[in-house]
Amino acid sequence: MAVPFGKISLRSRLAPWWVGLDGPLAFVVFILACVGLLVMYSSGFDHGTRFPDHARNMLIAAFVMFVAAQIPPQRLMSLAVPVYVLGVGLLVAVAIFGITKKGARRWLNVGIVIQPSEILKIAVPLMLAWWFQKREGQLRALDFVVAALLLGIPVGLIIKQPDLGTAMLVLAAGLSIIFFAGVSWKLIIPPAVVALVAVVLLVGFEPVLCADGMRWPVLHDYQQQRICTLLDPSRDPLGKGFHIIQGMIGIGSGGVFGVGFMQGTQTHLEFIPERTTDFIFAAFSEEFGLLGNVLLMTAFIALILRGLAIALDAPTLFSRLLAGSIAMIFFTYAFVNMGMVSGILPVVGVPLPFISYGGTAMVTLGFALGILMSIANARRLVQT
Repeated sequence: MAVPFGKISLRSRLAPWWVGLDGPLAFVVFILACVGLLVMYSSGFDHGTRFPDHARNMLIAAFVMFVAAQIPPQRLMSLAVPVYVLGVGLLVAVAIFGITKKGARRWLNVGIVIQPSEILKIAVPLMLAWWFQKREGQLRALDFVVAALLLGIPVGLIIKQPDLGTAMLVLAAGLSIIFFAGVSWKLIIPPAVVALVAVVLLVGFEPVLCADGMRWPVLHDYQQQRICTLLDPSRDPLGKGFHIIQGMIGIGSGGVFGVGFMQGTQTHLEFIPERTTDFIFAAFSEEFGLLGNVLLMTAFIALILRGLAIALDAPTLFSRLLAGSIAMIFFTYAFVNMGMVSGILPVVGVPLPFISYGGTAMVTLGFALGILMSIANARRLVQT
């Protein structure tokens, strides 16, 4: 007997939407979102409307996540090529018609001002996963060369803007897919050894390489300065080294248990620069200490492991590669942000997921979470 529409409960009407959500993943993200709101309330209490704007961005990201979770992986695969072409096309448009701010041309006015490089954080993993799915069972060395080219084009255009932080995130996402697709260790070890030797030489010859007037090829001046500041922040403690020094002071002043919520002097006396965005981890560390850091890192590790677990159980190669890449995107975000605030990595514009203020990055991460949930739901449908 049919049930009259008016008698169907709201819970029954919403049930198909909730089925697409992955419980463990949603729980971890909810914890991180709560931490983000708590820290933003403290660090941004006298910073205009940062807290309500942050809450609004979270709600928008949650809506995007819900919608993306309903898109089956097969549909995502069909969108891979057009989204990638659109993203690269917009990057070319930025290089020609883009808006320049503070010496960087990263934005495009299409009625509203957008930052097309954000699209590539999702478009590149989609495209590479699509490529390896098409070549499944017949992979050759040439296929990895094509994949490297598909990755290199957008990364090169983003570096040209210049936007080293976003380029690093896109590169990490693409390289993770190439690695998961089965690239030979013979191709991985040589560049890893070269990078290690370069780091050793850089540290050993820092006084010479970072001397006044010394110019490095390829890198922009500000990128060279960031690396030199990382090696020796005391070189310019009130200028370029100020961010790293104050970040480390904020982390150290928190001790084991922190100074307490809303009690951070480094934060509220505005010694920590960008305390609601890139350096919010220093504000969190000061108020919640080492114990809070351990709990926060545990939440991020749980998020990444859940993403990798979804990848392992995914029903197709496309889904496995895409889910694995998204998990590594979250790892890269968290590792780079915490590393640069702690003084072990150069300062780049990479936010801490769900904690830092920023609408575009928040929505991008929400869409990525929705993709993970869609892949997890597809596996459950296959099993049933």
